Amino acid sequence: MADVETLSSHVNERLGQFIQRSELAFDELTLEVAPEHLLQICLMLRDDPLFDMKMLVDACGVDYLHYGVSEWETESATYQGFERGVERGIESFHDSSRPRFAVVYHLLSLSQNHRVRIRVYLEDAQQHPKVPSVMSIWPSANWYEREAFDLFGIEFTSHPDLRRILTDYGFIGHPFRKDFPLIGNVEARYDAKARRVIYEPVSIKPRILEPKVIRRDNRYKASE
Repeated sequence: MADVETLSSHVNERLGQFIQRSELAFDELTLEVAPEHLLQICLMLRDDPLFDMKMLVDACGVDYLHYGVSEWETESATYQGFERGVERGIESFHDSSRPRFAVVYHLLSLSQNHRVRIRVYLEDAQQHPKVPSVMSIWPSANWYEREAFDLFGIEFTSHPDLRRILTDYGFIGHPFRKDFPLIGNVEARYDAKARRVIYEPVSIKPRILEPKVIRRDNRYKASE
């Protein structure tokens, strides 16, 4: 059953009571569900032979802060150059009145040859968003959830080993959050005398987000 419209009708027929919103775009089906219904929907999508979604391809965090704004908001930014994060003429699936954080799951059925994307919006609860772990359904979610926890600060409840995976233990903050400073909060160096890693306030100067191209080539020298 590779027809995405047929897939959409079957999903809405069987799972419609748990789905907040569904959308067909770019030949893909996106489902929006509440955190409290996530595990139930995932189990049905995996175990129902009609869907047979045995593979979790990816799970990632999303920060919708300033989503769709043409320029990043930083301490110093220009309003010239590339327009960042804007797709002209395409209506966004995201509603700015919704919560800031979300988790997106990409599911695949090898037997039925179809895909489903699930989006779960999370109440930040003072920037501590939480969502149930899907590791009990797809063990491959282990590192995906640890990555989202590390980079976005999203807590996956019932995860058996939720800890940082890309940054080190002394890292402060979550670098994929849109309000995380580009220069970071601290920098680390190894102290040979102390024989340990030392964390210090960051010494990098803030830079302006302005694209520049510097060419040092004979072709661009003015002719005499």
